Amino acid sequence: MKCLPKLALALCLMLSVSTQAFAADYNIDGQASPDYAKPTSVDYVYTADGGAQSNVDRSKDAAQIPPAFGTGGIYTLNAVSAPVSVNPGSAVIGGGPVVYPGSVSAPVTQQTAAAFTDVTSGLYYANGSLGTLSIPALGLNVQIVQGTDSAALAKGVGHFEESSIWNGNVCLAAHNRGTNSYFGQIHTLSIGDTITLTTALGTRTYAVTSVAKVSETDREALTASSENRITLYTCVRDQRDYRWCVQAAEII
Repeated sequence: MKCLPKLALALCLMLSVSTQAFAADYNIDGQASPDYAKPTSVDYVYTADGGAQSNVDRSKDAAQIPPAFGTGGIYTLNAVSAPVSVNPGSAVIGGGPVVYPGSVSAPVTQQTAAAFTDVTSGLYYANGSLGTLSIPALGLNVQIVQGTDSAALAKGVGHFEESSIWNGNVCLAAHNRGTNSYFGQIHTLSIGDTITLTTALGTRTYAVTSVAKVSETDREALTASSENRITLYTCVRDQRDYRWCVQAAEII
């Protein structure tokens, strides 16, 4: 029985040591204001398609100009994107030039507007004509009247009402046979022969550039022009489906 007090004392000492170890394992206090440093490595995230991307800011706010949703630029830090529909150009963003991608427009062809002088009351002479036409190679000197109907062609060379009377393309017509066959020999003109037009606006001389037989329905030579020229039409003898067409350009 004398051993019981010693055994009880030993048990008390063991319980005391066990209690201190338990408290040391579960009562560690953390720092009041932890100061964590930035990580020294870059972790990678894996996208749904299995590709690895660096762990960077992928939001639209990271771009200088927010790219369109779903475009490649959305995944590039500080990327600059622009709609591909704009024409190529450049702008200064953040102190440096940025070239916009886009479609390249085809060169624009400059078209010169056709010249045209309308017939007004002030351009008529006292005899009702619009001027005179002279073709030295044919010995022709005849007045010009407005219109190309039978009544007008009975008086002289007729002026196509839809054509210019001075600047641009002046178009005239006349008979090729009969009393008033003023254009009966225009098909014999040679390249370089001269034609002179005189109106209330002045006198202009042209040189023949072409003599052609064209279809009756071919009206291309009546087209307005930015260049000063004169066009003569008449019928082809015994070929009612064709016309003689003579064109001449202004001598400068």
